[in-house]
Parts: sequence; structure tokens; C-alpha cells
Amino acid sequence: MALVSYDDAEAAAFAAARELPPASLDRWRHAVQQHLRPRATTSLLDLGCGTGAWARAFTGWFGIQVVGVEPASAMRAYAEHRPLLAGDAGALPLRDSSVDAAWLSTMLHHVPDLDAAAHELRRVLRPGAPVLIRSPFPGRHQRIGLFHWFPEAIRVLETYPDLARVRAAFAAAGFPVSSVEAVAQTTAASLADFAQRLDRRAHTPLRLISDDAYEAGMARLRAAAPHTPGPVVDHLDLLVLR
Repeated sequence: MALVSYDDAEAAAFAAARELPPASLDRWRHAVQQHLRPRATTSLLDLGCGTGAWARAFTGWFGIQVVGVEPASAMRAYAEHRPLLAGDAGALPLRDSSVDAAWLSTMLHHVPDLDAAAHELRRVLRPGAPVLIRSPFPGRHQRIGLFHWFPEAIRVLETYPDLARVRAAFAAAGFPVSSVEAVAQTTAASLADFAQRLDRRAHTPLRLISDDAYEAGMARLRAAAPHTPGPVVDHLDLLVLR
């Protein structure tokens, strides 16, 4: 079972608060391209694709075929990307050795059996194909603004699989080589914009803290916004496994 579930209103909130325009993700495009090396015939699995923002970005950036797989029916109903299949990490609705890469963005914490998921990805990926994981990892949150304003959310992050756990699961499944790098993204044009767009329903760490902790974080954020110039730039990790 996922760490949190999504209904129609929460799927809409996720799209409004979490989807970023491709122009703000240029560094992600560059980082991914180094490992994906896309061609016209490349196929990519977007696992846990949510409302389809990354699937759309990959299609627009590289002109490749992106197959989305998403367990939440509300997310699938909201997404416009096609093809989009119902399924989860433990039982992928894909043939053996049928895709050239897999993309997993901020979804590992929803996977109940990481070892089974790693073996499923090994089954559907062609030999040598990379798994690209975009995620916050425990102990590596210092350049993610959400955890600065809501420090109680760090305790939620600490329940996520850490780098060592993920690497071990994938190595056992046949992905012995890995690399990790922090990639910058422009999350919001300003701190005021960040505060205005922030929606608790769209962020698992915020949904799992107390109401008092959430309100205190919002108060800190709103108080700082008028005095903090410049865009909000966050750094999430890109873990690549082969």
C-alpha cells in the first residue's frame, strides 16, 4: 500500500502544486540526457507517473515514447499523457525486456516492497538499460527548501528508503553499478510564489506532520517571503542504476 492515497481533489492539488514548467527543469534535462542518450526509437517507462508531468517533459524534450504506469486511479484520470497504464512497481503491465530506461520520480516511499520492484524493473528493462531515480533521500535534504520551513517533515523523510538501501536492493536484482548527483531545479520564481502555490495535499512529508507543525511552517514561510529575493532553487538527487 502507498504511504498516502490520492482522491480526485488531491490529484488536482498535486498537478497544481507539484508540476513545474519544463523551462524550469533544464538541469534535469541535461542530467538525464547524459545517462539516457535518447534516440527516436528509445522507449522509457515513467513508473508512478502521477499526473503525467514528467512523461510530457520527456516526450517534448527528446521525442521518445514514454509509457506511464500509475497505481492511483485519480492520478490516471487527471493525466492527459498516453499511453498510461494501471499498475504498480511490484507487477508492471509490460513485457519482458521491452523498454530502454525507467524513470522514478519522488515515488520510492510509496513502494511497499523495494526488492520486488527492483526485480520487476530488471524483468522489463533491456540489458544495460538505466533506472533513473529522482528523489529526496534521508540525510540529503539540506538543499530542499521544504525541509527548511517544515523541519518536522525531516522525521517523515527519515522513514524513506536511504541510498544504501536502494542501492542494495537494485544490486541484488542485477543493477550492480550506480552513481548519484544532486540536480538543481527552479521550484518557484520567488519565495512568495512558493508560499502561494504550496498545497499540503501535494506533499507526502507535509501530509504526515501535525496540523500545528504545518501551520507553524506556513507562518515562517509567509513571514520570510517578503524579505527573501530571488527564485527558490532546490536540489534533489538523481540516482542512476545499471
